[in-house]
Amino acid sequence: MVSWKGIYFVLALFLGSFFGSIFMLGPFLPLMFISPAWYRWITDCVVATWLTLPVAGRCRLLPLFSFRESGKMTRVTLKKCWIISVIFVNHYNSSSFQKELISQVGHLFTLEYFKVKAKCIKANTKARSNEFAEKNGLQKYEYVLHPRTTGFTFVVERLREGDNLDAIHDITVAYPQNIPQTEKHLLNGNFPKEIHFHVQRYPIETVPSSKEELQLWCRKRWEEKEERLRHFYEDGKCFSTTGQSVIPPCKSELRVLTVKCISLLYWTVFPLGMLVLLYLYSFARWYFAAMIIFFVVQQKIFGGLELIELACHQYFRKQQKLHNTKIKNN
Repeated sequence: MVSWKGIYFVLALFLGSFFGSIFMLGPFLPLMFISPAWYRWITDCVVATWLTLPVAGRCRLLPLFSFRESGKMTRVTLKKCWIISVIFVNHYNSSSFQKELISQVGHLFTLEYFKVKAKCIKANTKARSNEFAEKNGLQKYEYVLHPRTTGFTFVVERLREGDNLDAIHDITVAYPQNIPQTEKHLLNGNFPKEIHFHVQRYPIETVPSSKEELQLWCRKRWEEKEERLRHFYEDGKCFSTTGQSVIPPCKSELRVLTVKCISLLYWTVFPLGMLVLLYLYSFARWYFAAMIIFFVVQQKIFGGLELIELACHQYFRKQQKLHNTKIKNN
């Protein structure tokens, strides 16, 4: 049964992202052509405010989680390859665009490599994972699917080429009680009562450099995930051997409650304020229409803002190289 909490949550997510893209991110678009680095930093901060709102479940809802909750901003997290507010990396091909994007972006960002629990996805996907295990003489998993090591190694190698990789964080997520898996569960108000995270940091110096060893390293992490989740669900529904979850010192209950209340208040008032603005002022309606047209047209012509941003990044990078060359020659 649909609940008012579920309706509110879905509307807040949609309207927040929709109006946020237009009224919060839109005004900074010109900065992309002046300083791509500052544009990326500001837009990441804006997106981070929206990421304080979601509480998600497994499967396609899992990307709503933000690793910023750990109190750190890392360059890579080991978790389908997704760079927050930058681009989806599809099929891990070796296109020059993806190599440029991953290896040359010179600011801190989070790359998340998702592989969700096998029980919450289609049976044919689980069957393909088991077939892969049989074909390659690997263990069949119950709580995870076998990772796509080709994609993982591609991303790590590209990041290393650009010296953009500090560490890999292995994040395991578990749900001791109810487990929302689709948007329908959210509409019904079926939010997770508890979410447990197991986080382990691997400095890049400890990660193998060769492709074969990197693939084995990734598989080993998934073996550990399988055992970790098996222990969680079959023994005590807790990652800690003491039976009690460890709360990071930077995440007191008061701080979490404060952030939650501020986020709920802001993302409730903000969409309503934008609707009032559109109703009262014609310039807001003209701006709104112009931004909608811009987003649609740039998607049709260029294929997305991330491609325009990359082109700007490459242009300024080339100009910097020319400038440095002139200085050396003089």
